[in-house]
Amino acid sequence: MKSAILSSLRKTGQRAGLVSLGAMTLLSLTAGSANAASWSSSISGAYPNFESRRWSDAGGSTNVQFTNCTDGTGATSAGVTLRKDVDWQVDPTYSTASFTNCFGGYSSTSSGNWGDHGSGNYYFAVNLGATYSDLDVRTLSVTY
Repeated sequence: MKSAILSSLRKTGQRAGLVSLGAMTLLSLTAGSANAASWSSSISGAYPNFESRRWSDAGGSTNVQFTNCTDGTGATSAGVTLRKDVDWQVDPTYSTASFTNCFGGYSSTSSGNWGDHGSGNYYFAVNLGATYSDLDVRTLSVTY
């Protein structure tokens, strides 16, 4: 009788251990992808210094991609600058990527990549300091 009870307890403990191990494995597999996020949109009639929506980033690299760009002024490039939204301070400006390939047609894309600038709220600005632009982007995506 005592042996049957011990055997039953061992099996129950083994099952609990396997369930715990399975849960930990599942969490570790999804933890890496949980940090990555993205959003998509479009742009219509963006003027110089146009600012995108803000997004909250826990840190890591950022990629901005434009597909099918046109500009009512005839321009064939757009400057895309990553910025960090900082309360009560001038927002830091990171490097500007020149998007030219996206002006090549319906499925043509341009992208810019920025390294880790820490956690915070970010946005991108288009054509900072330009005198005039009328930019349309069929699809834009931001991955961070």
